[in-house]
Amino acid sequence: MGTDKRNRKKENRRQRLDDLAKQQQRKRTRKLATRAAIFIAVVVGVALIISVSGGSDSTSTSDTTVDTAATAPVEGRAITGETPCPAVDGSEARASTFENAPSNCLDASKTYTAVVTTNKGEFAIVLDQTKAPLAANNFVTLARYKYFDNTQCHRAILDFVVQCGDPTATGSGGPGYSFADELPQAGEYKLGSIAMANSGPNTNGSQFFIITGDQGVTLPPSYTLFGQVTSGLDTTVPALNAASNPDPAANGVPPIETLTIVSVVITES
Repeated sequence: MGTDKRNRKKENRRQRLDDLAKQQQRKRTRKLATRAAIFIAVVVGVALIISVSGGSDSTSTSDTTVDTAATAPVEGRAITGETPCPAVDGSEARASTFENAPSNCLDASKTYTAVVTTNKGEFAIVLDQTKAPLAANNFVTLARYKYFDNTQCHRAILDFVVQCGDPTATGSGGPGYSFADELPQAGEYKLGSIAMANSGPNTNGSQFFIITGDQGVTLPPSYTLFGQVTSGLDTTVPALNAASNPDPAANGVPPIETLTIVSVVITES
């Protein structure tokens, strides 16, 4: 009898140990699953925040659109074949679609500044054609074709980014072409950085964003950095940021107030 009792005790201990081990394994599995879900959510969140359709007119299922009845595309002529360098004196007729990316129109010895007038004030961007010659040239060319004039910034996320450059204000518009990435090093983004929005590698078109707060500074270096706000950082940029959509599910679309780029004027020095 004594032997049977000891055997039963041993069996009960083994059973308790087995049950404890199974409980611990289930806890570890749940913890790993939770971490994986959080990681996926963060990655998807960043992808949703700054996404465009590149040079095409298609909209991916992850894009958030706005009411196009209230934001009709701004009309302009179409340029077919090669994209010639526009007039530098501001006399160029407006163009809104292009068959090809522009050839280089910049002088490497000069500094190019974009003065952006919005309905919230004015800010200036010094363009970096040393680190991002394609993007700087693209921005100057589109600006001189008045591509950005009277267009709306369709996305604003508090202390993160304000996204502009889509004449349709839907988040899916573009100039009709795309060009290659010129990616920065990690840690180069800062408050007032100007970078290209994209939908993946080498899908840059016309959409760009302004980093408006600390959250934007921590973005991964997946977006071509081509300029820096040098004036209006304490006035106009905060005013744009204040129009951010507070609903996390809205992904910043649309801003709670209309944000309009009235004009972009390029100066050389």
